[in-house]
Order: sequence, then C-alpha cells, then structure tokens
Amino acid sequence: MAARPAPPKKSGPGDAGVYLVRGDDPSLVGQAVHELLEALVGEREAAAVTEEHGGPGAPDLDVGFIVDALTTPPFITDRRVVVVRDAGRLVAADAGRLVACLDDPIPDVVLVLVAGGGTIPAALVKAVDRVGTVVDTAVGTGRARTQWLVDRLHDGPVRLDVRAATRLGEHLGGDLSRVQGLLDTLAAAYGPGAAVDSEQLEPFLGEAGRVAPWDLTDAIDTGDTGAALIALGRLLGPGGSHPLVVLSILHRHYQSMLRLDGAGVTSGEQAAALLGTRSAFPARKALEQGRRLGAARLGRAMTLLADADLDVRGRTGLPDVTVLEVLVGRLSRLGGVRESGPAARGGGRTTSRRRASS
Repeated sequence: MAARPAPPKKSGPGDAGVYLVRGDDPSLVGQAVHELLEALVGEREAAAVTEEHGGPGAPDLDVGFIVDALTTPPFITDRRVVVVRDAGRLVAADAGRLVACLDDPIPDVVLVLVAGGGTIPAALVKAVDRVGTVVDTAVGTGRARTQWLVDRLHDGPVRLDVRAATRLGEHLGGDLSRVQGLLDTLAAAYGPGAAVDSEQLEPFLGEAGRVAPWDLTDAIDTGDTGAALIALGRLLGPGGSHPLVVLSILHRHYQSMLRLDGAGVTSGEQAAALLGTRSAFPARKALEQGRRLGAARLGRAMTLLADADLDVRGRTGLPDVTVLEVLVGRLSRLGGVRESGPAARGGGRTTSRRRASS
C-alpha cells in the first residue's frame, strides 16, 4: 500500500529531506502525496510552508526556481516543503542541478517529487534512493494486491469483517483507488472505528470496478462461464476496454498456446523465452492450458476468435456485447471439456495450425 511516512517536524541528520512518490495509478499517487504533505506540514499553515511547481495546467518546469527554493533557508516558518509535480518533465540537465542540492541540503527544506509527465531521470531517482525516501503506490497483482488491500483496511477508519472485506475486494476489482474514499464514507455513515459487515457495506459499493484481463482468461480456461461473463461485463463497463481490445486480449491468449504447441517446450522458463515474456508464470500457464486443450480445440478457439472479429466489425449487425458474450461462452465450454485421445495429447498439430491460419 502507499507508504505513510511520518517525518519529524524538523529535518536533520538522518532525516529524509527528499521524497519521491510514484506508482501506476495517478489517483493512488495523488492520495499518497496528500497524506505525505499532511505529515510534513503538520500543524503549520500549509500555504506558508509549501511551494508548488508543475502540475496540470502549469507552465513548463523551471528548474532555476526549484533550485532557488531548495537553496534558500525557510523564513516566517520553520520548514519549507518544495513540491514538484509531473517530475517526469525534468530533463537530465535539470536532474544534475537537483542532485547537487540533495547532496548539500539546506536544513529544514524538504523536496517532494511527484511522478508523472514522463520518466524521471535515473540520476535523480538514484539520489532519492541514496539520501531520501521512495513512496511506491504500486498495488501489484495476486498476493501483493491482496496484501495491499489487507494493509489498507487494517489502517482504515472502520473495521470490515472478513465477508465484507472479501466482497469489497471482489467488487472493486482493479479500481483500488476507490478504497480510501469508500472507507471514509463508511466512517461518516457509521462512525469512526465502527464494525461494518457485508450488509452494511452493500449500499455504499456503487458501480463494480474493472478487473484485470487475466480474470477473464482464467475463468475461460477453467470453464467457469458465469465468472467469465461477469469479468467480460466489467472489462467492457463504463470507461472500460473497447470490444476490439478485448478480442485482442483473447487472441494473444490463445496465440501464445498455439506458438507453444509442438515446440518441444517443457518448462515455464523455456516457454517464456519462446514467447518473449519476462515472467515464467504466465508462460507456464499458457503451456499447461495449451496441453490440456490439445491441438483440435486450439484450432477451434482460433476459428471462433476470427469469426467474432468479423462480427464485431459489422458482418452480422449484432451488438458487440452480444458477439463477445457468445464468444466467451463458447470458449469457456472448450476450456471446461476434458478430451482424451490424440487431440488432447497434442496430436493433429498440423491440422490446428492450418485451421488457425485460415
């Protein structure tokens, strides 16, 4: 979860004089910056302590003004917090000037770099690693995502029971930036520290959040049509993916299996090398699922995808959602059927490739 540093009121030897807040979700980055600034400002008057540079609608970053702020002792108040938003707009030459400031800091002046606007120069990131604190808001996937949510709920203003916490995680999907706002709403409704069960949570959930693409493909692979259709609906929901993007996700999923079919690959690492992916985990999943489906069903899946692509592009006039729901249902049935014989053992590969390419 987003780190919540609690810096002392005055910086000094060993105290962080610079923070870098980064992550994949701008909303989570914004929340972390807000929390960090609250901790840094404390009981002081925020307008007198903070100095902002960059951000939406602001002109290009002028590193000269930032350097001046970092090299001038605070006056009127006992701390200055210099906030640089969209720090990815800084160029290498700018980074060199800021690194020099960090190597010879002015007491009680704190720099907060906020990711965005591009890639922050590597020299500046290394300097923060060396003398400051990196606040990483990235949620991650799998166990990391689960732990992020557990930590956030543990530190939240209300207490959700196990069923409510599980329901919340399932409902929000990938939209975890909504967690803090929802917890604050629950605290306003039931009181800080209140115990909240799933029935009390339900009226506040709102629209279901988006899910990750692998939630759809995993459900299809296991033959769980109901879960696959739910995942599809959430992928296509308001602000979601275009139908052609979903088709592309499914095509890549089966194309990976087809590339591994008959390639003599025996491990996830070998599969990852052949597919050109960094992680062996998804490559191993593709290898195992491809073996389970067999060449005949892989060929059938590619044919279904090709037909759906034509239908989405207007061949039949059916609504895109209907086309994809039918496709997902058919692919799920393929994934849920266990075959025996040569097809399931990888026989007939020439036929599957001929069908897939036709």
